[in-house]
Amino acid sequence: MLDLLVTGGVAVTPDGARELDVGIEGETITALAEPGTADEARRVLDASGKLVFPGGVEPHAHIFEPMYRGWTRGEDVWLQTPEGATRAAIFGGTTTVLSFAFMAIHVTEQEFDARLAVEHRREVFTGRSYADFAFHPVLTGSPSDATIASVADAIAEGTSTMKLFTTDLTTGQAGVRIDNGSAFEVMKVCAEHGALVMVHAEDDDLIKHMEAKLRREGRNGLENVQLVHTLMGEELAVRACDRLAAEAGAALYIVHVGGRDPLNAIAEARAAGRPVYGEALHNQLCFSTEDYARPDGAKYHIGMGLKPPGHQEALWEGLADGRLSTLATDEYTTSFAVKMAGTDLETTPGGHVGIETRGTIGFSEGHGKGRLTLERFVDVFSSNPAKLMGLYPRKGAIAVGSDADLAVWDPGAERTIALDDLHHESDYSPWEGWEVRGWPVATVLRGKVVVEDGKLLGGPDDGRWLPRRLDPAVASGPAV
Repeated sequence: MLDLLVTGGVAVTPDGARELDVGIEGETITALAEPGTADEARRVLDASGKLVFPGGVEPHAHIFEPMYRGWTRGEDVWLQTPEGATRAAIFGGTTTVLSFAFMAIHVTEQEFDARLAVEHRREVFTGRSYADFAFHPVLTGSPSDATIASVADAIAEGTSTMKLFTTDLTTGQAGVRIDNGSAFEVMKVCAEHGALVMVHAEDDDLIKHMEAKLRREGRNGLENVQLVHTLMGEELAVRACDRLAAEAGAALYIVHVGGRDPLNAIAEARAAGRPVYGEALHNQLCFSTEDYARPDGAKYHIGMGLKPPGHQEALWEGLADGRLSTLATDEYTTSFAVKMAGTDLETTPGGHVGIETRGTIGFSEGHGKGRLTLERFVDVFSSNPAKLMGLYPRKGAIAVGSDADLAVWDPGAERTIALDDLHHESDYSPWEGWEVRGWPVATVLRGKVVVEDGKLLGGPDDGRWLPRRLDPAVASGPAV
């Protein structure tokens, strides 16, 4: 007898979308059956008239980190807890969340060790996560030989992604940018041992030059952020990283691609057969520099800045045609007071409250408006992040043998997003008032119904750390 049967819905599997019953025993999918032909089950979840997706995989979320003090007027402010972020995630149909283990932040007073950093973060999240979880170690500055060597140990123990920054992001935040020589050494270790290199790609010199120039000229308001965080600067950094990664033999994942220029650089690398992948944020897909003119315009801001109108549609096109691979958030949840406290482009906090709305906006604006097929929405929301993060097919697939992670969607539900609909630890959302069609109504994590009809049924001890292994196909060419 099955433990759980999800019946009556249209399931999106690796073979396409069709009406199937999904049978679950324990934590695993054990049967995909024609409607009405599955074994009896102890519990039946009726998905009639609904869509059944594999649980979402969020590849890029900042959770329970100290904020840069230049954005908090020197105060010690931390981003929301694992409980808040992962509770919001499961209500949004996301069952797996990947966050970070920063050098000199999450492990201090010792030489940074990527393996130990992951171990430390595992201890922090265990018993405090409603979703399954994993971490990207972040290497910054000029890491020592021992630190770079620790990357191999982390990979061996199940961490298949490393994160680098090509910029400090703002002038006052020194030490985040990794130097090119160290980046190249990290890439070589990742290539040898089988890991993906994630990069925040912007040209640091251009950012700092323009911040200083606008400050001198008295033009350093947030409305001019696109003059600092430029698409040219992003393209330069993408091309430099691509060159380093190609020489090292490493696979490259560019986070939060901003517009046409970096998108074209990624497309050229992929056309040449190199394993380069790009990520879009639903914030950047839907907001532009025009939103800074609103009275609360700072609440739409992210660290690398919104881009001028027109680039948003280019990103949608990139998601649709495969030049971009994933839909993510760069989740960075603060209170509204903290978010709005900045006085100029250097002191306005970046970050996006969006881990719950990623799928809702992606489905409504993507599939609902004809930009993404149903299968392509599932690719960018779930399957591709799972593949690139080293989790597929355990995660990201409705398939026999996969974890029983499911998101049941009502495609006809029409809602106006209100703060009361959301479950994060903050008093605002940039998505308040956004009209959507389609809404997640149930979430299953490893066979357990954790959300149903707006009710939280899961607990903070449901989430588990996930060891990962990168598929060689992802490392050898543009596989997704």
